[in-house]
Amino acid sequence: MKRIVILASGSGTNAENIITYFKNSTLISVVQVLSNNKEAKVLERAKRLNINYSSFDKADFYTSDEVLNNLKLNADYLILAGFLWKIPSNIIEAFPNKIINIHPALLPKYGGKGMYGMHVHHAVVSSKEKESGITIHYVNKNYDEGAIIFQENFEVLVCDTAEDVAKKIHTLEQENFPQIIEKVILENG
Repeated sequence: MKRIVILASGSGTNAENIITYFKNSTLISVVQVLSNNKEAKVLERAKRLNINYSSFDKADFYTSDEVLNNLKLNADYLILAGFLWKIPSNIIEAFPNKIINIHPALLPKYGGKGMYGMHVHHAVVSSKEKESGITIHYVNKNYDEGAIIFQENFEVLVCDTAEDVAKKIHTLEQENFPQIIEKVILENG
């Protein structure tokens, strides 16, 4: 059984979708949800879904090995589902090609520090992009620059607002993220 730990900072819709998807799997299990925000709704979702959960602060993540040691004990793969902090090198080195992130744009466009959520959607609309979509990628030492695993796009209509783009992105995330995680884990072990 391959064990997933989900890192999330916000509401947790992607995390809940992943947990639900793997609930009855005999090969892959979500074992824990960790958040850098002790008030994040994702923690309430994890509790409701009977998944172990906890939060941590910057010191735990960046200057001690507390989070790293927890991950080494509990995880085979780390899934970032709306997690906003940069992953430190000690965690990246401990989980080579085993940290997967989803980004709400077609990387390399609209990636990097500060490009998340509605910031991305506003940038896509204000730049009059003809398409947008999601990118699922491995995490490396730079924001949104890891090897791309999967992309799915859609047409951005002239009349689309940033909120319209956000809804389309959310649909693609819900349809694709768990399946791509499963495919990567089953192919790579």
